[in-house]
Amino acid sequence: MSAEELTLTARAQRIRRHIIRMTAAAGSGHPGGSLSCVEILVNLYFRIMRIDPARPDWPDRDRFVLSKGHAAPALYATLAERGFFPTTQLTTLRKWGSMLQGHPDAKRTPGVEASTGSLGQGLSMAVGMALAGRVDKKDFRVFALLGDGESEEGQIWEAAMAGAHYRLSNLVAYLDFNRLQVDGRIEDVMSPTPLADRWRAFGWAVHEIDGHDLTALAQVTERALAEAQGPQLILAHTKKGKGVSFMEDAIDWHGVAPNAEQARQALRELGGEDE
Repeated sequence: MSAEELTLTARAQRIRRHIIRMTAAAGSGHPGGSLSCVEILVNLYFRIMRIDPARPDWPDRDRFVLSKGHAAPALYATLAERGFFPTTQLTTLRKWGSMLQGHPDAKRTPGVEASTGSLGQGLSMAVGMALAGRVDKKDFRVFALLGDGESEEGQIWEAAMAGAHYRLSNLVAYLDFNRLQVDGRIEDVMSPTPLADRWRAFGWAVHEIDGHDLTALAQVTERALAEAQGPQLILAHTKKGKGVSFMEDAIDWHGVAPNAEQARQALRELGGEDE
């Protein structure tokens, strides 16, 4: 593992510890799906995206849309680590008056590009941003992160059709394929599989990877951007609750915060017992 990989791996663990502390302090939130997408966010914000935390409204910045808005703790922790606001703000998650609400609010939180939470809508926003960039002759890229349960929403597929129709080569979507949603396993609720075949049928180039492998994430993203003739879908196989033994692949942790003892155990497993 390279020095860069070691640094980013440590960063991912730090973000996971933030997620545990934030949701424990709030007494509510969505730790499972936040923990599953950490490496995707670390790869984008620390290696791929052209952004400037000192200028969150810089016109030429790359854009990111968290379509699975309930994973806001992961996004907030990543933004704080990247320097958009102090990490001391993180434990105000879901508190009255905090800029860190339960779902992203683009009007209140530096670095948040789109207010999301109603599932299925984020990809449409990303398509609109990518199309606007083309019309304005800007070279920024747009990235979106979708949930697999969210892929049961019809609007996702309307947006997928639009992205392919307009050949949006400046658009990359990641799909956090952890196979669990609030009501159970996606195959049992309303199976959207086979996901790769469906996205290809809608005209997207599809890449399948281990969503916790930072090297694979970097390589496939760079290749997708370099070779794009239209929109790209990166199907990231992940594990819900990644990094915490009692949360991994457990539906109970979709939308339940850890109590004090559970948080302590999780932090010990994530290497944060001395913090």
